[in-house]
Amino acid sequence: MTKAIIETNFGNIMFKLLPDLAPETVRNFTKLAGSSFYDGTLFHRIIPGFMIQGGDPNTKTQDKSTWGTGGPGYTIKAEFNSKSHLRSVVSMARSADPDSAGSQFFIITTDSAFLDKQYTAFGDVIEGMEVADKIVNLPRDQNDCPLQEAKISRITISEE
Repeated sequence: MTKAIIETNFGNIMFKLLPDLAPETVRNFTKLAGSSFYDGTLFHRIIPGFMIQGGDPNTKTQDKSTWGTGGPGYTIKAEFNSKSHLRSVVSMARSADPDSAGSQFFIITTDSAFLDKQYTAFGDVIEGMEVADKIVNLPRDQNDCPLQEAKISRITISEE
Protein backbone atom coordinates (compact mmCIF):
# COMPACT_ATOMS: atom_id res chain seq x y z
CA MET A 1 0.00 0.00 0.00
CA THR A 2 1.25 3.46 -0.88
CA LYS A 3 0.36 6.22 1.56
CA ALA A 4 0.55 10.00 1.49
CA ILE A 5 1.12 11.94 4.71
CA ILE A 6 -0.02 15.57 4.66
CA GLU A 7 1.77 17.46 7.43
CA THR A 8 -0.22 20.53 8.49
CA ASN A 9 -0.06 23.07 11.30
CA PHE A 10 -3.14 21.30 12.74
CA GLY A 11 -1.64 17.78 12.63
CA ASN A 12 -1.15 15.05 10.06
CA ILE A 13 -3.60 13.49 7.63
CA MET A 14 -2.60 10.11 6.18
CA PHE A 15 -4.36 8.55 3.23
CA LYS A 16 -3.87 5.47 1.12
CA LEU A 17 -3.50 6.09 -2.59
CA LEU A 18 -5.76 4.16 -4.96
CA PRO A 19 -3.67 3.44 -8.09
CA ASP A 20 -6.02 0.67 -9.21
CA LEU A 21 -8.81 3.26 -9.60
CA ALA A 22 -6.84 6.30 -10.80
CA PRO A 23 -3.30 5.32 -11.91
CA GLU A 24 -2.37 8.55 -13.71
CA THR A 25 -3.80 10.75 -10.97
CA VAL A 26 -1.85 8.83 -8.31
CA ARG A 27 1.31 9.04 -10.43
CA ASN A 28 0.85 12.81 -10.84
CA PHE A 29 0.14 13.42 -7.13
CA THR A 30 3.13 11.28 -6.10
CA LYS A 31 5.40 13.15 -8.52
CA LEU A 32 4.26 16.56 -7.26
CA ALA A 33 4.61 15.53 -3.60
CA GLY A 34 8.09 14.10 -4.28
CA SER A 35 9.23 17.36 -5.89
CA SER A 36 8.10 19.42 -2.83
CA PHE A 37 5.42 21.11 -4.98
CA TYR A 38 2.92 21.16 -2.12
CA ASP A 39 5.32 22.41 0.55
CA GLY A 40 4.07 25.68 2.04
CA THR A 41 0.70 25.69 0.27
CA LEU A 42 -2.58 26.23 2.11
CA PHE A 43 -5.96 24.63 2.39
CA HIS A 44 -7.53 27.67 0.75
CA ARG A 45 -11.17 26.62 0.47
CA ILE A 46 -13.20 25.11 3.29
CA ILE A 47 -16.90 24.39 3.30
CA PRO A 48 -18.33 22.99 6.54
CA GLY A 49 -20.47 19.95 5.91
CA PHE A 50 -18.61 19.26 2.66
CA MET A 51 -14.83 19.39 2.16
CA ILE A 52 -11.40 21.08 2.47
CA GLN A 53 -9.41 21.96 -0.68
CA GLY A 54 -5.69 22.56 -1.11
CA GLY A 55 -2.81 22.08 -3.51
CA ASP A 56 -2.75 25.50 -5.20
CA PRO A 57 0.78 26.96 -5.49
CA ASN A 58 -0.75 30.46 -5.68
CA THR A 59 -1.54 30.19 -1.95
CA LYS A 60 2.16 30.75 -1.26
CA THR A 61 1.46 34.42 -2.02
CA GLN A 62 -0.74 36.87 -0.14
CA ASP A 63 -2.84 37.67 -3.24
CA LYS A 64 -6.06 35.83 -2.37
CA SER A 65 -7.60 36.84 -5.71
CA THR A 66 -5.44 34.17 -7.41
CA TRP A 67 -6.13 31.41 -4.88
CA GLY A 68 -7.93 28.47 -6.43
CA THR A 69 -6.63 29.19 -9.93
CA GLY A 70 -3.10 27.76 -9.73
CA GLY A 71 -1.64 24.46 -10.79
CA PRO A 72 1.51 22.75 -12.01
CA GLY A 73 1.36 24.26 -15.51
CA TYR A 74 -0.37 21.27 -17.10
CA THR A 75 -3.57 19.27 -16.67
CA ILE A 76 -4.34 15.56 -16.47
CA LYS A 77 -7.23 13.55 -17.87
CA ALA A 78 -10.10 12.67 -15.57
CA GLU A 79 -10.22 9.11 -14.27
CA PHE A 80 -13.79 8.84 -13.04
CA ASN A 81 -14.22 5.59 -11.16
CA SER A 82 -16.47 3.57 -8.87
CA LYS A 83 -15.20 5.09 -5.59
CA SER A 84 -18.04 7.00 -3.96
CA HIS A 85 -17.29 10.46 -2.54
CA LEU A 86 -18.03 9.53 1.06
CA ARG A 87 -16.37 11.01 4.15
CA SER A 88 -12.56 10.55 4.01
CA VAL A 89 -12.25 10.29 0.22
CA VAL A 90 -9.51 12.35 -1.45
CA SER A 91 -10.35 13.61 -4.93
CA MET A 92 -8.99 15.97 -7.57
CA ALA A 93 -10.37 19.49 -7.89
CA ARG A 94 -10.97 20.86 -11.38
CA SER A 95 -12.71 23.60 -13.32
CA ALA A 96 -15.78 23.02 -15.52
CA ASP A 97 -13.64 20.97 -17.94
CA PRO A 98 -13.47 17.39 -16.62
CA ASP A 99 -9.86 17.12 -17.87
CA SER A 100 -8.63 20.29 -16.10
CA ALA A 101 -7.23 18.84 -12.85
CA GLY A 102 -3.57 19.51 -12.11
CA SER A 103 -2.49 19.76 -8.47
CA GLN A 104 -5.49 20.85 -6.42
CA PHE A 105 -7.26 18.21 -4.38
CA PHE A 106 -9.95 18.01 -1.76
CA ILE A 107 -10.82 15.82 1.21
CA ILE A 108 -14.50 15.00 1.77
CA THR A 109 -15.60 15.67 5.37
CA THR A 110 -19.28 14.81 4.89
CA ASP A 111 -20.66 12.19 2.47
CA SER A 112 -21.03 13.85 -0.95
CA ALA A 113 -22.05 11.10 -3.36
CA PHE A 114 -23.46 13.74 -5.74
CA LEU A 115 -19.83 14.17 -6.90
CA ASP A 116 -19.52 10.52 -7.97
CA LYS A 117 -18.31 9.98 -11.55
CA GLN A 118 -17.72 13.74 -11.94
CA TYR A 119 -14.44 14.04 -10.00
CA THR A 120 -11.47 11.68 -9.79
CA ALA A 121 -11.32 9.97 -6.41
CA PHE A 122 -7.75 8.78 -5.82
CA GLY A 123 -7.29 8.32 -2.07
CA ASP A 124 -8.93 7.43 1.21
CA VAL A 125 -7.94 8.90 4.58
CA ILE A 126 -6.87 6.22 7.08
CA GLU A 127 -5.63 8.52 9.87
CA GLY A 128 -6.23 12.14 10.78
CA MET A 129 -9.82 12.86 9.80
CA GLU A 130 -10.03 14.81 13.08
CA VAL A 131 -7.43 17.17 11.54
CA ALA A 132 -9.59 17.65 8.43
CA ASP A 133 -12.56 18.27 10.75
CA LYS A 134 -10.62 20.98 12.62
CA ILE A 135 -9.70 22.67 9.34
CA VAL A 136 -13.20 22.49 7.80
CA ASN A 137 -14.67 24.17 10.88
CA LEU A 138 -12.29 27.16 10.97
CA PRO A 139 -13.90 30.58 10.64
CA ARG A 140 -13.92 31.61 6.96
CA ASP A 141 -14.55 34.62 4.75
CA GLN A 142 -17.22 35.07 2.07
CA ASN A 143 -15.00 33.20 -0.44
CA ASP A 144 -14.72 30.14 1.85
CA CYS A 145 -11.08 30.96 2.66
CA PRO A 146 -10.16 30.12 6.25
CA LEU A 147 -9.36 33.21 8.33
CA GLN A 148 -6.56 31.26 10.02
CA GLU A 149 -3.86 29.66 7.87
CA ALA A 150 -4.22 25.91 7.41
CA LYS A 151 -0.75 25.28 6.01
CA ILE A 152 0.61 22.14 4.37
CA SER A 153 4.25 22.03 5.42
CA ARG A 154 4.86 19.00 3.21
CA ILE A 155 3.40 15.85 1.73
CA THR A 156 5.47 12.69 1.85
CA ILE A 157 4.80 9.39 0.11
CA SER A 158 5.64 6.07 1.74
CA GLU A 159 5.34 2.45 0.64
CA GLU A 160 4.19 -0.20 3.06
